[in-house]
Amino acid sequence: MNLIYQVYLGEEKKLYNHCTKSVKEYAKKIGAHYKILTAPKLRITPNIFRTDRRDKTGGWKKLGYMAIFEKENVFDYFKDYKKCCVIDSDIYIRPTAPNIFNEISSETVASVYECDLPMNQVYAEKIKAYSTSIWSNYSKYDWEWNNRTGGAFFNSGVMLYNSEKMLQALNGMNPRQFLEQSILADFVDGVGPLKWQSDQMTLNYWFKVKGIPVKKLDWKWNALYTAVDDIKEAHFVHFFLKDKLPNGGENVEKLMEEINEN
Repeated sequence: MNLIYQVYLGEEKKLYNHCTKSVKEYAKKIGAHYKILTAPKLRITPNIFRTDRRDKTGGWKKLGYMAIFEKENVFDYFKDYKKCCVIDSDIYIRPTAPNIFNEISSETVASVYECDLPMNQVYAEKIKAYSTSIWSNYSKYDWEWNNRTGGAFFNSGVMLYNSEKMLQALNGMNPRQFLEQSILADFVDGVGPLKWQSDQMTLNYWFKVKGIPVKKLDWKWNALYTAVDDIKEAHFVHFFLKDKLPNGGENVEKLMEEINEN
């Protein structure tokens, strides 16, 4: 059996309700178990003597913890499921989407790399600046640099895991122990240019350091709304940066019209 896992914390929002409902229905359609975390377990906080994070980064001061790291609770389920897929609460899945679990077999992990998105130039420039500000500090690793989008990184909005392989990679670590590794301290604490990052670059860095290849999923499995021009071709539509969307992303009917889902 496979698992689809989501995290939905903080204030209830119309967009998140709509998206998580679509994911729950999708799990049922493909015969996967569905779990959604609605109360924090890890309550990870940055080291206040090291962090450069502001409260806007996941609202950790308001919440008392960093919600952005609660997705790693999925690690506790690797022993119970053959494959696990973590999907952000701002991702809408079309009813016609195929079974994502068919996209991974012997690989350890799979995700969509942002450089592979059919993106507009504005977004390409943004991720080039973003990736350069981070990966230039870790130049001993090959980040597959290119002139248009900078260093490569996957978007952690959709993470597809082979549970057996991940258990081997974690070598007995639970979610908290994983995040408390000294090699990840700067990422978790948000030091310097890492002050804006979530679990995304943390996971990118860890897999790179461990030498674990991340299979590249087709962009249709995590299409970033406003970044991708032909969004209507996507299986999963990611309404990231919700607060920057018109009406804060709460006009769900309008958003569904724009992605041709009405």
